[in-house]
Amino acid sequence: MSLATREFDIVILGAGPVGTTLALLLAGSRHRVLLVEQREFAAGLQDPRALALSEGARQLLDPENAWPKAGSAGDGRCTPIESIHISQAGGFGRTLIDRENYRIPALGYVVRYGALMACLQQAFSKALQRCDGQLVCLEKTSARPIDAPSADHDAPHDPMGFWRNIELTGNGDPCTVRTRLIVHAEGTPPDNSKGVIARGYGQRAILFEAGLAKPHGQRAWERFTPQGPLALLPVDGAGGKRVSVVYTVPENDAETLLALNDVEILERIQQAIGPQAQFTDVGSRASFPLKLRLRQPAVAKRELWIGNAAQTLHPVSGQGFNLGLRDAAMLAQALRLALDPGSAPVLDRYARSRQMDRWGAAGFTDGIVRTFSTPFPALNAVRGIALSALDLISPLRHFVARRMIWGARAWP
Repeated sequence: MSLATREFDIVILGAGPVGTTLALLLAGSRHRVLLVEQREFAAGLQDPRALALSEGARQLLDPENAWPKAGSAGDGRCTPIESIHISQAGGFGRTLIDRENYRIPALGYVVRYGALMACLQQAFSKALQRCDGQLVCLEKTSARPIDAPSADHDAPHDPMGFWRNIELTGNGDPCTVRTRLIVHAEGTPPDNSKGVIARGYGQRAILFEAGLAKPHGQRAWERFTPQGPLALLPVDGAGGKRVSVVYTVPENDAETLLALNDVEILERIQQAIGPQAQFTDVGSRASFPLKLRLRQPAVAKRELWIGNAAQTLHPVSGQGFNLGLRDAAMLAQALRLALDPGSAPVLDRYARSRQMDRWGAAGFTDGIVRTFSTPFPALNAVRGIALSALDLISPLRHFVARRMIWGARAWP
């Protein structure tokens, strides 16, 4: 493996959206940055998954020319969410959140993963040309932090603790580089590791796309059912009629639902959504288990975790991915001016600055799921009162909306 240098100030493991965003935001800084990806960089460009990104995410990425803009009314790369309708099945009460109350172009956006990666990679490629030598990237390369002494003369053991060693394996022979900071931006916190808080919900999310009888009008729906939340997200641009469906069900029911034919699954989700929308067809289905995982703390000696590597949340209200982008933004801000990016004071300050947002997002999503997924009919009235209060009391509604858009500290 050929590298012009074997020393870097920051090594980022994982070139997904969060890792690439961090590398892009560090372009032009004083630090030498290496971005490492196990797969080919092009692997994610055809990924059709729909991501729910907030207006805060657009405000972060758009100045970096890394935001996918819809080219026409029916362009499904990026569909704005102009309103969110929140209700519960089998009970009264609803809340409507509208972007006009916040003087912003949209509350959020449904962005295709591949479209987002294409824009991020294009922006990063330009940054590589601009910052030749300061930014370096490797694809199809696995990385393994090692703390034992190395036989590589270019990466000697560091008894003073100013460096960490990483073994890189890709095309050709493995090599060892050393860095002042390792940033993990891939993977998820393992359930049984020390310091990882893990909590299962006994639920699975079933994902598919569906057609509507009428245009969605750039509206998203969040419908709370006794089985779990049901979310509909517009995916085919302004004036479109297709939505991405995230249907949360008990784990024991998931296989049964996946085995249903199109007519049967249509009946099931129509019953769950009620009169809010009328479905016409459904696409292929997939599912994954839901669990809260929170790495605490998310820092170690010259090492830290961001995005899904630091926390995975329930998908209700679409907080997890946006939280990861805020991790990248706040970390880049903390590192740009640091003389030693991996020093304990720098990492500790960053970790403290993220506590409110991380715990707030985890508590927010966890609280919603547990409150609205408890199948006790007697609680329907309480939940209905809460939804009605949220709709009628504007400061409370604005707090929830700003929490969803900008996170715990309502940045920027």
